[in-house]
Order: sequence, then structure tokens, then C-alpha cells
Amino acid sequence: MRLKLVPQSTSFDFFSRWKLWLGISAIMMVVAFASFMLQGLNFGIDFRGGTTIRTESTQPIDVGVYRDAIAPLELGDVSITEIFDPTFGPEDNVAMIRIQAQADAEAVEASTITAVEGALQAVIPDIQFVSVESVGPKVSGELIQTAVIAIVLAIGAVLVYIWLRFEWQFALGAVAALVHDVILTIGIFSELHIRFDLAIIAALLTIVGYSLNDTVVVFDRVRENLRKYKKKDLKEVLNISINETLSRTVMTSVTTLLALISLYVLGGDVIRGFVFAMIWGVIVGTYSSVFVASTILLWLGVKRDWSKPSNNAGNQFANVDA
Repeated sequence: MRLKLVPQSTSFDFFSRWKLWLGISAIMMVVAFASFMLQGLNFGIDFRGGTTIRTESTQPIDVGVYRDAIAPLELGDVSITEIFDPTFGPEDNVAMIRIQAQADAEAVEASTITAVEGALQAVIPDIQFVSVESVGPKVSGELIQTAVIAIVLAIGAVLVYIWLRFEWQFALGAVAALVHDVILTIGIFSELHIRFDLAIIAALLTIVGYSLNDTVVVFDRVRENLRKYKKKDLKEVLNISINETLSRTVMTSVTTLLALISLYVLGGDVIRGFVFAMIWGVIVGTYSSVFVASTILLWLGVKRDWSKPSNNAGNQFANVDA
């Protein structure tokens, strides 16, 4: 017997309360934007600047031991990762310790680095400090600018892709959903003051891809049904299309969430921020594909065939309110 989270055939009316769904999305976006403007983001070392210490030891790397040794120094954001390389021998255990810049300094002070080295040598006598490198505010500012450009270009590429594959109304609906997802993800990091680093930028770009995939599946079915049901109004065609793809959408999202939740619980502190962003992105991405992208498409209207002009938006929403 196959597991079915959603019945194969459903007949939900996703547009009976379209104003409520758009209202909820608008309020959440306003809150997210206000939080970002008022308290900003808790930037990690990648964006704030700091110092990286590379260590080597014959003992296996235990991130918990390293972190417990450094914690009493109260240095703020400290990231500890083990480095794996196929060229390393069994006795080569290499770790990377990244410490945020203190009090707007260009880099971590020499006395602080000495204190960190002493704390680690107390618990790992044979540890060696191979290199110490600093990342200044200028480089960090360039990383922020590059990250913003990457996200904007990704969304712009999506706009062009959807426009060429479908029509401009589909493109605007898809991009509205992507902007919705990115703003809400940045907002939740601002509101909860979770560390925001380059891994989160990677998560945002992954969320854009995931949400787009979900939206394209729905839009593909909409295009097919526009040709199949030429006499049905757009609202009805959209409802049919979403219901037909609902089982696939829910199953994909739930199985993805199961893997992500496992990583969040068992994956450790290093990837926890990335995984949290992905969990949140899967949830809002699934929501936006159904309630944001499709509603924008309904509002804009779309051609009933490939030769007649588009229906006007007023008629479509007259049907919804009716």
C-alpha cells in the first residue's frame, strides 16, 4: 500500500480567500522589511571581518572540545570546522578556527590570538598553529555587495527564463513568489538574530531554485489545461491545475523537510544556519507557489489560446469574488 499524504484527486478552492492569503504575505513582508531596517542582520565573520587560524594535530578533531576550550574567552562569533583533503594522511587532522573582529577592529588583536592558542594547547598539547590570516572590513563589504548581486541576477535570470518559456504574466507571478521567499527568509534571520554568513547566501540561491521548480510544475499544468479547458474561466483552470499537482507538491516538500530536519538535529552547529534557512525556504516556497505566484497570474490574466489577447484582470477577479 502506497503512502499518500494528499488524496490523488482533490477539489480545493485555493482562490476563495485570495485577499486573505495576499494580505498575510504582505504583512509578513512588511514585518520582515521593518526588522531588517531597524535591527539589521547578525552578520557572521564572512561579512563582518575577523581572523582565521589554521591548526594541525595528530589527535582527531573534536569540534566540541575546541569550542569548549575557547568559550571562556567570550570572543563572540567563533566558527570551527574540520578540513578534509584526500591528500592528508591519517595523522593529519586540520581545523579552521574563525574569530570575528572585536570592537570594529581591523582584525583580532595579537593578545587575543595568543589567548586562543594557549586555551587550545591546554587541552590539545600537540596542536600546531600553521597560519593566521585576517579578513578586513573592506573585503567583507565586497562580499556583501557580491552576494546581493548574485541574488538579483538569479531572480533576473528566472524572470527571463519564465518569460521565454511561458508568457510575461507567468514570469511576473514567478518572480513575485521568489522575491516573497527571499524577503521572508532574510526577515526571519533578522527577527531571530541568527548568524548570517555566506552559507546563508547559498541557501537563498537554493531556495530560489526550489521555489522556481515548484512554480514551474504548477505553471506547466496551467498551460496544458488552458488548452484543454478552453471554455472554463482562468480561476477554475488554476484550481484544477493546483489540485492536480498538489499531491506531488506536498510529497516533495515533506520528504525534503524530513531530510533537512534530520540535518538540523544531527548535523552540528557548522551547517545549522544553512539548514534552518532551507527548512524555512521550503515552507514559504511551497506556500508562495500556490498562493502568491498563481494569484498574481490570476490578477494579471492570461491568453486562453495562443492567438487571442489576454483576458483583463478585472474579469478574473470578478469571478473570484463571485
